[in-house]
Formats: sequence, C-alpha cells, structure tokens
Amino acid sequence: MSRIKEFTLPDLGEGLTEGEILSWLVKVGDLIELNQIIVEVETAKAAVEIPAKWAGRVAKIFVEAGTTVEVGAPIVSIDTDPSAGPTPSEETLAEVQIAPAEGAIEPGLIGGPAPGGRTAVLVGYGPKTTTAKRRPRSSTPAASTTAAPPARPQPAPSPSPAPPPRDVPVTTTAGTNGRVLAKPPVRKLAKDLGIDLATLAGSGPSGSVTRDDVLSATAPAAVESGAREQRIPIKGVRKLTAANMVASAFTAPHVTEFLTVDVTRSTKVLDRLKARPEFRDLRISPLLLVAKAVLVAIGRHPMVNSTWSGDTGEIIVKDYVNLGIAAATERGLIVPNVKDAGRLTLRELAEALNGLVQVAKSGKTPPSDMAGGTFSITNVGVFGVDTGTPILPPGESAILCFGAIRPTPWVHKGKIKIRQVTTLGLSFDHRIVDGELGSKFLRDIGRFLEDPEEALLSWT
Repeated sequence: MSRIKEFTLPDLGEGLTEGEILSWLVKVGDLIELNQIIVEVETAKAAVEIPAKWAGRVAKIFVEAGTTVEVGAPIVSIDTDPSAGPTPSEETLAEVQIAPAEGAIEPGLIGGPAPGGRTAVLVGYGPKTTTAKRRPRSSTPAASTTAAPPARPQPAPSPSPAPPPRDVPVTTTAGTNGRVLAKPPVRKLAKDLGIDLATLAGSGPSGSVTRDDVLSATAPAAVESGAREQRIPIKGVRKLTAANMVASAFTAPHVTEFLTVDVTRSTKVLDRLKARPEFRDLRISPLLLVAKAVLVAIGRHPMVNSTWSGDTGEIIVKDYVNLGIAAATERGLIVPNVKDAGRLTLRELAEALNGLVQVAKSGKTPPSDMAGGTFSITNVGVFGVDTGTPILPPGESAILCFGAIRPTPWVHKGKIKIRQVTTLGLSFDHRIVDGELGSKFLRDIGRFLEDPEEALLSWT
C-alpha cells in the first residue's frame, strides 16, 4: 500500500459542490497529527476548517490559497510513514539517466519497456521527455593492458528519428498551441477581473503571466476611463445569498406590513432579567424578547411557520421552529438558526442566541447551522435603522424586521410622554399568509412586546 495518500476536498454537505481555499495552516514538510486542522475553505455558506484524515508529513500541496476547487479534487498529499525515509521527488526522477537502446533495460524495470509500448516509470511520475544519454564507462586496469583486436571501419549508421514525446499533462504550457503561460490561480483572477491573458506581456519564467501582471493591467484601464473602480469577485456566501434572494423575490409574492410599538415595558423587563442570578453571566438584549414574542405568536398562528411546496402541491406546516437570526459577516449575510427554539426556556434561548452570534462573527458557522430554518428575524436596529422590507429566506413564509428602539413622544394613558418605541416590519408569502393572518400575527408580536409579563401569563 502506498505511503503517499492524496487528501481530496471532502463533501461538505448541503448540496455544496465546490469551495475556495482560503488559507493553508500547514506547509510542505510539516509533520501533522490525525484530525489536525490543515486548511480553511470557504463554501457558498460559510468558512469551514478541515482536519487531516491521516497523520504524517505534508508531501505536496496541489492548490494555492485563492483557488476554487471542486469536491473530490485532490488538495494535498500526505506521507503517512515519514520515518521510512525520503520519497522520490519529481526533481530526483528527472536526474535519472536512462540507458539508450544498445544498453537495453530489462522489460518491466524503471525506464525499460512495458506492455503496450509504454515506458515503465514510478507510479505517479511520467517518463522524462528529454533525449536520454548514457554515462561514460570508467576504464579498468584490465582494459588498459589488453590490446584491442583490429576492427574493420564501419560506415556510420544513419540516425534513427527520435520518437515523438508523449503527452504529459501540465498546468502551465505555452508552446505550439498558442496558449498563454499562466498558472490556474492567475487564470481565475484574470477571468474574475475580465482581463484577456493574451493581451498581457508576461514577466514570469519563460514569459508566463503572473498575478502582478494581471493586477497591474487593471490600473491603466481605470485611469484611461477616468473612473476609480474596485472589482470584487462574486463568490462564496455572497454568491449564494444573491441567488437565493433573487429566487425568493421572483418566486414568492411578498407583502410587507409595519407596526410601531411602545416597548418601554420590555426594556424594564430586560433590566430585571439582567439582575437575576441565572442571567448575570449572559449578555441579553431586546432581541431575546423579540425572539420570544415570535415563538409565542407562532404558537397562536402556526400557519405562519410553513413552507409552500409547488412540487407536491402542498403547504407544509411545521410543528417545530428553527429560528433564524440574520447576521452580517465579513463574507456576507448569513442566517444561522436555533434548532427547535420553541422548546427552549428563556435562559436556554438566551444562551443559544449568544452562541449563534459569536460563532457567526468568527466566520466559523457550519453549513448545518444554516439549514432547515422555518422563520427568521433580521435586526436592523443595531445599525440605527428604523425598519425595512426584508426578503424571505427560501422555503420560509415570513420574516420579521426589528428596528431601532428610540425615545419618542408617545400618547400613554391619555398624556404625551417620552417612551421607548420601535417599528416592526413583517414580510410574508401571500400564497400562504393572507393579509388577515399576517396582521394578526404582527399584532400579537406587538402586544407581547408592549407587555411581556402579561402576554406570558395569559397566552402560555
């Protein structure tokens, strides 16, 4: 069994077919342990850390950071028995001189003929395509003391035509096919930036086009056009989010309703919760009560927590709530969800929300945490925004937008007073949620936030 094992990009689940290598955490020659994190990959949903399948020494890294790789493609090879000594390298094999025809090599040996007219080589290495030369034989004492018999002059044999070189797959070829010399990451960068490699003068080895050549080509174009532009490749989380939002916007008929709510009592309830021993070690915010209000309202209006299935001609009503919380990250918007949030206590819900947000900010949210959402909340209030008209996540029938809480003049018990006020926006799929149901659902969320204690006592 070969000691060199190729590690391929694993299936990361959730229908993902490719990933971009963000960074290598090891280099060639490093000794690694089983399950040691060796590479960080960005999928269309999140950044994922991938552990090693074997312990050993990193023998070769096949793809550079910044390269998009399909699932199943090799990304690194690992020597699983480094104590057995060095393994042959391509450079070592290239130095091996293969004997010419007069010094025939036994069939089947390295460099000798093999069945089917092939040349026997080490597995994983192609034959050397340069002209083979025989090393000169060293003279021996016996040869110097023995006279050679006279030889009749023979006409010099006409040179036989050299066999055509075999096709050896390489990643950067120039040559007769007219293809521009460039490594795959450079080709991808040029494609993303809309630059034709054939128009560039390469500054790399043998005239190959380098990354710097591609990047420098963008600057003159911007100056000539009089524009200052930055081109950002559409990929990863942002690419998937865009596709999902477009599909949702043009598939589900959206309706949005708004409700302005006095949440002064909710803010006071939060203050009391923070003082309780079981909440002192937790960071809690108004989002906790908004999430609880949604869960209670879904219990009163379960049709809101459903999915339209055009394939089966059904509306699928869920008796569980996977509560999604939209989170802005450096890689784009993601919506991880708290599984079965309706079964959690208020303390457990607070813990789950804290953990979800912290993981999202670190960029380590696994794809499984973003799958299976049934209802979502987007909190634009943290940006000082009053409200919005959010687009439904695919497969969900409603999403709540929670705006900023502001001190506002408000009529309270017949008098104008300064109260803590926010505006809620509810977008829903009008195929499932009609105006009456959407209005009642939004009204119940508002009533909960106006007086959480009363709602919890009378509704649950």
